[in-house]
Amino acid sequence: MNPSGAGADFDAVRLRAYLSAQLGPDHGVFHLTRIGGGQSNPTYFLDWAQRVLVLRKQPDGPILKGAHAIDREYRVLTALCPTDVPVPEPVLYCDDPGIIGTPFYLMRRVEGRVFTDTTLADLPAPERRAIWMAVADTMAAMHALEPAQVGLGDYGRPGNYLERQIARWDRQYRAALSGPIDAIEALHRWLVSALPPDDGAVALCHGDFRLGNLMFHPERPQVVAILDWELSTLGHPLADLGFCCMPWHTSRDEYGGLLGCDLAAMCLPTEAEVIARYMEKSPGSSPLLPFHTAFALYRFAVIFVGIADRAQQGSAADPQAAALAPLAERFARRGLEIAEGRPHALTPRD
Repeated sequence: MNPSGAGADFDAVRLRAYLSAQLGPDHGVFHLTRIGGGQSNPTYFLDWAQRVLVLRKQPDGPILKGAHAIDREYRVLTALCPTDVPVPEPVLYCDDPGIIGTPFYLMRRVEGRVFTDTTLADLPAPERRAIWMAVADTMAAMHALEPAQVGLGDYGRPGNYLERQIARWDRQYRAALSGPIDAIEALHRWLVSALPPDDGAVALCHGDFRLGNLMFHPERPQVVAILDWELSTLGHPLADLGFCCMPWHTSRDEYGGLLGCDLAAMCLPTEAEVIARYMEKSPGSSPLLPFHTAFALYRFAVIFVGIADRAQQGSAADPQAAALAPLAERFARRGLEIAEGRPHALTPRD
């Protein structure tokens, strides 16, 4: 292993040779640094000559069909880069697993801030509301984009998106190594029974639109890049909105939610205020229903099942992934609380 590839779990020498043919010489500047915190696709900073890039690859080991779709990520970045929807600039896509063990792509590194704490505790209190309003504004701008006009008209199947999503995540859940989880099973049954009629709304959906997947300007409450597009497709925009609203339905020890926080004292908006801001920027949108938020919690519960499986196999991107396994059941229970119209319960462990 080349020392400049320290932290990589692949042959950095082979990668360097491949990139030299694609990008030109690195002039002695080649360095990889693993970026921690992600649960899905391993990601690295890559210094190359005068360029500062980011490398994203699929995880090693077996993966579920349709998961870790970095080819789709790269396609979206390519389509959106010329638009006003903020994304990193794509640089190169490699589908040859012989280079580093899996397909990968490169994009330019964007300088900015990423907030993983939904309370934004590290920011001065007066700035917190503006950050969350920027989240709503950016989502609305993404959904306002006409997919066909940016070459994404065939990026997903038209119609019955929510019905197909329920079926897709049920298949993914049942293909997992983990045993049955009663709360996920019950929530799935409710979602099937409560599915709203298809209103025909279609937009580019991110699929994982949340605070931690956005990069903000170093000083202003402005989103400069939407990250992690692997779950993106054409679908119903309210699926993204419901997903973004999950923090108001989960507690601090449930992946850093806002449930139980004194929002007013912390200068944080309510869920209703974020939804209202989105609706203001999205005239004509259908209202967000309990179904959409419960579906988001169900989907994230299934994602946690996948994270637990990868931790068991030793292929999780985050070494702390195993600790997240219990959240599959807890997120499903939060979804059931919404489904049954019950107030969210805070237990001593919360």
